[in-house]
Amino acid sequence: MINTITSKEAPDAVGPYSHAMEANGMIFTSGQLPIDPATGEMPATAADQAEISLMNVKRVLEAGGSAMGKILKTTVFLKNMDDFDAVNKVYATFFDTTFPARSCVEVARLPKNALVEIEVIAIK
Repeated sequence: MINTITSKEAPDAVGPYSHAMEANGMIFTSGQLPIDPATGEMPATAADQAEISLMNVKRVLEAGGSAMGKILKTTVFLKNMDDFDAVNKVYATFFDTTFPARSCVEVARLPKNALVEIEVIAIK
């Protein structure tokens, strides 16, 4: 069975997609932008945006019955690879001693001109 996951604690999708989908105990999130769900705003720095994006990932996973410690793979999209170290420092604080597999790529542009977007694959 395939289930749609939506979190009332995360910002609304900015297009025709779901926060996440779950099938056979696997959760696949859409890319989470650094939109603060309380204000609808994005912070100015990549580090602050990474924190908001990861908080949104956490909220979506929790809505689906999962958690950050159950993430198997992340993909981090950066507007500028010069922000790699700053984003890594924030990213590391969201995990215990075991980090998920990860890809990190620089992209030409992200929705709403964000500097960071993060998607994950997790188990339930």
